[in-house]
This record gives sequence, C-alpha cells and structure tokens, in this order.
Amino acid sequence: MSGLLLNFLSIYLALWLLGMAFTAWRFASRRGTKPAASLPAPLPRVSILIAARDEEMALPRCLASLRALDYPAELLEILVGDDGSTDRTAVVAAAAMQGFAGQFRLISITENRGRARGKANVLAHLARLATTEFFFITDADISLPKTWIAGLLAHAAPGVGTVTGITAVRGPRLFDQLQGIDWLLSLSMVQVVSDLGRPVTAMGNNMLVTRAAYEATGGYEALPFSVTEDFALFQAVLAAGFGFRQVFQADIRADSLAMPTWAALLRQRKRWLRGVAGLPLRLRLELLFFSGFWPALAGVAMMAGPAVALGVWAAKVLVQGALAAAAHHRAGLRLRWWLLPLFELYTLGLTAAILVFQLSGGKVVWKGRSYE
Repeated sequence: MSGLLLNFLSIYLALWLLGMAFTAWRFASRRGTKPAASLPAPLPRVSILIAARDEEMALPRCLASLRALDYPAELLEILVGDDGSTDRTAVVAAAAMQGFAGQFRLISITENRGRARGKANVLAHLARLATTEFFFITDADISLPKTWIAGLLAHAAPGVGTVTGITAVRGPRLFDQLQGIDWLLSLSMVQVVSDLGRPVTAMGNNMLVTRAAYEATGGYEALPFSVTEDFALFQAVLAAGFGFRQVFQADIRADSLAMPTWAALLRQRKRWLRGVAGLPLRLRLELLFFSGFWPALAGVAMMAGPAVALGVWAAKVLVQGALAAAAHHRAGLRLRWWLLPLFELYTLGLTAAILVFQLSGGKVVWKGRSYE
C-alpha cells in the first residue's frame, strides 16, 4: 500500500514540476500582447476612479503619480470617493491636488447604492458621476507609471470591455520583497492562462473598464455583492458579451504598498479566496492541483527519505525561479535570486497559516469593516 502511495505522490510531483516548467517556458517565450491600435486622435478624456477609506498616509503618493502622468491634464477627470474615513484622507487629498490643471473631485460617500457595499459602493457612485467613456480604476495605495493611461488605452479595441495591467508589490523590508515575488509569480501564471483564451480575473488596482461594458452589467449597484468586486465586475462584463485583455508590460505596471503585517496579509488572502469560489471548475481544480505540492512532498519525505524530498524541492526552486525571473524581467524589475530559498519558507508558512485561518471561519474583515 505504501509503495502505491509513494508511486502516486512521485507521479503527482513529476507532473507538478512539468506543469511549472511548461508555464515558465510559455511565459518566457511569449511575444507579449500587441496593442489593439494606435491611440485615437484626438486623445479622449478619461476618468480615474479611486475608492479611499482611511488612506491619509498612502493617498498623496497615488495622487502625485497621477499628476505626473504623461497624458494631457485637461483630459483627466480624477474622482476620489471618501468612504467614511476617520482620518485626514479628505484633507490630504485636497492638498495633493491643489492647482491641478485637470478636473478633480472629492466625493463623500454617505449611503449605499443598490446592492453595492464597501469599495464596490464607492465605485458605483463614482461611475455614475464620471463623464467620459473610459474608467481607469486604481487604489489609494498604488503608484502609477507616467505611461499608464496611454498604455492601457492602446489595448481598448472595439468589443473589449476590460484591460488589466500588472501590479508589483514594492518595499524595502524582506517581508515586502517576498510578497513582491508572490504577486509576480501569480500574475505570470494568470497571464499564461489568459493567453490561452481562458479568462481568470481582473486587477481592481490597475484596470480599464469602458463605460459601455460597465453600463451593460447594470453597474456595481446591480451586481450581487462580493468582497472581490473587481472579479465580480470582470465576470459580469464577460457575461455581457465583451472581450478582455490581460497585459503584462512594464509601462503599465502599478506599484503597490505591501501588506504591513502577517495578520493584514492573511485578511487579504481570505478575501481573495472568496473570489476563487467563483472561478470555473477547471480553474479551481488546477489551483487545487498546484496547491498540493507541500503535502505531497511531506509524504515523499516520510516514505522515501529526506534526500529524495530535498532533490524534488531543489527542482521546484529551479523551475519556479525561472518563472519568477522571467516575470520580473517583463515587469521591468530584477529578481534577487538569493531570496528564492526564503520565498519557499514564506510560501510554506503562508499556506499553513491560510489553512488555519480558513478553518477558523468567521467574517471577512477589510478596511475596518466585516463582511459575511
């Protein structure tokens, strides 16, 4: 019996390594997403929507990056929704945008619109106030590159409802850098699946949604509430018959602040796991397959000895490191190879902590609010 189990685990781990190697090869060899067309002339006005709740420390950085965009300021409409902040979010936002040559509005969100709650509710209000045909959605803890607007807009072909860029987690701490590797690895795998024509998700901190696509869904106020509002909107846009673009390019890379603590990181992942439940069955099975590496490796270590398990682990570090290196290169960043062994410990600890966190049950807590 133990021999059959060992054979099963060995086959599983071999398939896991082959799957990761294929993903690394596919990503590294891809030519990239070609722009749909040249930018329209004259350039269109666009709306930038930001939901903010208790973001006095992060928001000025975000708004400064928007003021530095390489896009005519008079064509920018920046809408910030203050979602019941208890700090100086409104004050710092007004100060950061003083003298802005474009249009800036700070809206106090005091009531729910339809079925929307939390961030989805803020965006529902902002979308109804926006006056352009293109909604660029980002978060208060994000810094955008100068080429952000033009980069996403170049992929907004007729019939395309959403265009999603990439997000990199940046920060000086070791914890920040490990989160950064985690994000780019995940997004590179999302890109490979998307390139195969299978939609996965959108990034609510770096996405373009056309007005036509948004209104075809009825807006956030008409959608079933979800703590992963970007995924809910993405699914609704697809269901309305619109296409999508997933673009992994440095010129539209958003830089996010890292989660400051393990507790905050676990709350973020618990929220994301709610979105995973809405993925197609095939994608959920694939995620389950890739998440079983550590238990399988532990089984091999017990039955075949630690030397064999260490060899398999080294192979994992190698193929996963190749994917991480390609992802960092495409994102315009450089992978610190010496972090890869530490990243293995990070993922092992995170996997175990998420399992315990999930089994403990309870509500999703995000931005100081609890959601069922």
